[in-house]
Amino acid sequence: MRAVVLPKFGGPELLEVREVERPAPGPDELLVRVMASGTNPVDAKLRANGTWAGLKPPVILGYDVAGVVEAAGSCVEEFTPGDEVYYTSEIYGNQQGSYAEYNVVRASIVARKPAGLSFVEAAAVPLAGGTAWEATIRRLQIRPGETVLIRGGAGGVGSFAVQFARVAGARVVATASAANQETLKRLGADVAIDYARQDAIRVALEATNGKGVDAAFDVAGDNIVSGALAAIRPFGRVACILPPQGDLTRLYRTSREK
Repeated sequence: MRAVVLPKFGGPELLEVREVERPAPGPDELLVRVMASGTNPVDAKLRANGTWAGLKPPVILGYDVAGVVEAAGSCVEEFTPGDEVYYTSEIYGNQQGSYAEYNVVRASIVARKPAGLSFVEAAAVPLAGGTAWEATIRRLQIRPGETVLIRGGAGGVGSFAVQFARVAGARVVATASAANQETLKRLGADVAIDYARQDAIRVALEATNGKGVDAAFDVAGDNIVSGALAAIRPFGRVACILPPQGDLTRLYRTSREK
């Protein structure tokens, strides 16, 4: 099969198309014919140096997949050849990603592709959408009637987070660049903030009559987590996908100075 192979860690110019052996599925795995593969920021980080994820060149990158089941392992009962699926493959220690004509994956992490999505559209969902779901629904446990601040609401993860929070019944306050203000509104943000021209903390506090938001999801920008703490009510919740930065003292306070 053809695959895009990274012979050594470095820049994108190192990626090359090669003929490699097609993988075979194990008893609990699927062999998927890749119709579309998404790209994410983590791909670039792994390409530059993937040792932190247990990768050793030559390696095939790629972790967002939409495709058709080509073969199913002997223990797989929920999928059969011909099924249209999508998923995020394993990242850590995975030498054979989705930049290839075929990909092997554990059946337990695969879902059926929604009929209303093309393969290209579906391949853009799993990693970003799954990350946003994990943060907003499982970790922050957003509930109806709450107010949520999402810093970086127009990016891959943030755009899903805005929609999930809105569907969960929350009032959504979100930040983005000036060019993406209308995008935020179309996604469902009740209050759209231009982070370059407005003070997101002040706007979030005004939107909650000074009480602070119930939860915040810090997706991007400077001072991850610490930059959002002043907008969160006492005993509120915060989640992030990048390492926290700055002064985190407020995390340990039970009340905020008036």
